[in-house]
Amino acid sequence: MTEINFIVRPVQETDLQEWYRLRQMLWDELTEQEHQDEMLDIYEHSDSQLVLVAETDGRLVGFLEASIRPFVEDCHTDHVGYLEGWFVEREFRRYGIGGDLVRGAERWARKKGCTEMASDAEVGNDISLHAHLKLGYEETSRLVHLRKDLV
Repeated sequence: MTEINFIVRPVQETDLQEWYRLRQMLWDELTEQEHQDEMLDIYEHSDSQLVLVAETDGRLVGFLEASIRPFVEDCHTDHVGYLEGWFVEREFRRYGIGGDLVRGAERWARKKGCTEMASDAEVGNDISLHAHLKLGYEETSRLVHLRKDLV
């Protein structure tokens, strides 16, 4: 595998279209309006939310969204860094981009006073679970959410 040069940096206003493109790849069930609303909320709350992007050759190939949560299941503190979303385009995986994005979020969370970092992965998403475990995260529980319309 050849090496690629990339940088991880905070998202900038000029990145909005590419950030949106990458979000669509990760969360394809969201509407355009839902993406825009969430992106605006993140951008307006930079004190408690973070977006990092990975750039190579002037192109964004990955991103990470993180936040500070007051409560996270299975955590011991009430001020926890949380990996909300994390994505690297398939052709750029296994170059260390995802790990650098996560380590950047962890540094940010430490600066915000966090002593724990948490995340989640959907049951059956073995790629995400393996990536988290490789970076030192441990599985704490599994949960399946259920719902029913009451008509």
